[in-house]
Amino acid sequence: MPGSTTAAGSTLAISAGTPSAQTAAAFAALAFTVIGGLDKIGPVPSATFAKVEFQPLVGGKDKLKGSADYGSMAPSAAYDDADAGQTLLRAAAADETQKLYSFKTTYPNGTVVYAQGRVFSAPDTIEGADSVLMTNADIGITTKPIKA
Repeated sequence: MPGSTTAAGSTLAISAGTPSAQTAAAFAALAFTVIGGLDKIGPVPSATFAKVEFQPLVGGKDKLKGSADYGSMAPSAAYDDADAGQTLLRAAAADETQKLYSFKTTYPNGTVVYAQGRVFSAPDTIEGADSVLMTNADIGITTKPIKA
């Protein structure tokens, strides 16, 4: 298929910084730390709208776009306590405030998606003797993603 690509080379980075505006330039000005050892990033943030329906007594059903949900990311990585990105991810998960962290997803072709969210968890996961010790995060995206 023309334009198809693999995910190989994709990265996810995190920043404790807050952009001065919700623009690609403001996000690009932040210092991001790549999260190392990722084997998957999961869904890239995008808007999904609630479907609001209204059925009048006369006529067809109307369907409207409701509030936007920018989704969640579920990256998983081979546990590495020396990796600065994983350390920041775990610190964000342990943060008991409502602080937003900034995220940068980079595709192999150079496309970048910026968004902010909260890290709800980043537990270490042990599956069995013949598995890799993993860190699996749950990131709730709260700002409109910006594709650059």
